[in-house]
Amino acid sequence: MSHREDIINELNNLNILRDEPMSKHTSFRAGGTADLMIVAEDEGELCTALKVLCAHDYPHMVVGNGSNILVRDGGYRGAILKLGRGFQGVVREGNSLVCGAAALLSTAAKTAMQEGLEGMEFASGIPGSMGGAVFMNAGAYEKEIREIIKEVRLIAPDGSGTETKTADQLQMGYRKTAIQQSGEIVSSVVLDLQEGDPGKIRERIAELTARRNAKQPVSLPSAGSFFKRPEGHFAGKLIQDAGLKGLTVGGAQVSPLHAGFIVNIGNATATDILQLMKIVQAKVMEQFGVMLEPEVRIIGEDKDDSK
Repeated sequence: MSHREDIINELNNLNILRDEPMSKHTSFRAGGTADLMIVAEDEGELCTALKVLCAHDYPHMVVGNGSNILVRDGGYRGAILKLGRGFQGVVREGNSLVCGAAALLSTAAKTAMQEGLEGMEFASGIPGSMGGAVFMNAGAYEKEIREIIKEVRLIAPDGSGTETKTADQLQMGYRKTAIQQSGEIVSSVVLDLQEGDPGKIRERIAELTARRNAKQPVSLPSAGSFFKRPEGHFAGKLIQDAGLKGLTVGGAQVSPLHAGFIVNIGNATATDILQLMKIVQAKVMEQFGVMLEPEVRIIGEDKDDSK
């Protein structure tokens, strides 16, 4: 794109990477390149980048830890904004935890445990960043992040300012929030927790970690649960009952340990993963009349479209 060099010149004091492989920035360890990756170290840099990108009408999106995203093999024609060190802080304030959008959920849960604050144990094993968790309303073990959100600091999509909203204002539902439509970007989150016994909190996290490790393929690259939970069903059970555990396409496999996971068993391409997804969707639809929807965000272009 002709705008690309203009953007690089205008943002020359920011960390910018060209044709960056998204396999290095996603938990699937697969996918094509982004035309640009801009690393914003703080709110100021992020707002500057957004203003320039919007002025050039250049496609862009923000990614967190890349644990719920798959970039097609043709790559992303635009700029991926990655949040840097200034967004990674986790600080206690009273019985609240103030977390930057790039802070890992595991880091925040560990800090809460060390501070004797309870309420975040369920999220300790969720891969991903705080911003991504808010964006998706991440959850586990019958709990969701919205239940512990006090407020979220958001940056306007065009970088023009910031605003603070409550979980109610974000209209958080199952794996959805208002910011998926509005384009606002999470800068930081205040979590509302309670005083607790550090020993009991540690035990609860250990128990959930053991459960997760026993039932989920944590040692292989994946994006966690690949499909949303269909009304009245569990995606993993439908896939298992359809006899698809262990089904493999190229380097992608329906995990033999947990059928709700698609894993990269070795050099999977995004195309492998998406072909496997389509086979699973078709078989489950054929046998049970249920259409599985991916929970993973799929972006970019197919290989053939990018030429």
